Amino acid sequence: MPVVVTDIDVTIPDGLHDLESFRRWARSDDFPEGGRVHFINGKVWVDTTVEQISSHNQVKTQFAIVLGGLVEREDLGRYFGDGAFLTNVEVGLGNEPDGMFISFDSFDRQLVRQMPGGDDGCLELVGRPDMVLEVVSRNSAHKDTVGLPDTYYRAGIPEYWLVDARKDPIKFEILRRDGGEYTAATADADGWIPSGVFNRSFRLTRSTDRSGNPKFTLEVR
Repeated sequence: MPVVVTDIDVTIPDGLHDLESFRRWARSDDFPEGGRVHFINGKVWVDTTVEQISSHNQVKTQFAIVLGGLVEREDLGRYFGDGAFLTNVEVGLGNEPDGMFISFDSFDRQLVRQMPGGDDGCLELVGRPDMVLEVVSRNSAHKDTVGLPDTYYRAGIPEYWLVDARKDPIKFEILRRDGGEYTAATADADGWIPSGVFNRSFRLTRSTDRSGNPKFTLEVR
């Protein structure tokens, strides 16, 4: 089993050779509690480095606030922040996106199923969400920009939102399924990018807060 490990030694259990064995490990008490462990394209990816506060954590938080609020106000479905485990058996995917949206229509059509488990009833979402978000960090850059686009596309996910806020200018793309691959939706002259999933346009900007720290704002219209 190929393993891609960043900055830490991780013990991969014997017998881990496919997605199903990875899922069993992920549901066990032996699965690492810290960091992020994924199964993508036949490889186990492990990253337990400390998350960068401004260019990663705060960006994910902004998307969760804005998209979560939009989904709640308009009763569109459910927005899942970082930590929700997504599996797609058809393409051999098991990972935790930085965010994802699942519409009520997708739930009703069983494009996504909530798998029972754990004390509170659900440990895993299985199927095809309407949208996934990944925020690039130093150790996730290859996974987010090379490994995941093809995998998410083959999983049938309509939109892949990709953000790299590590330097100016911010790179924010809404990738949409088109002609066998994802293509980036075209931003207008003011930086607004259309989303067919939400039927809205979005713009991500960076400023400075009153303490002098970077501040990210996701606008919607």
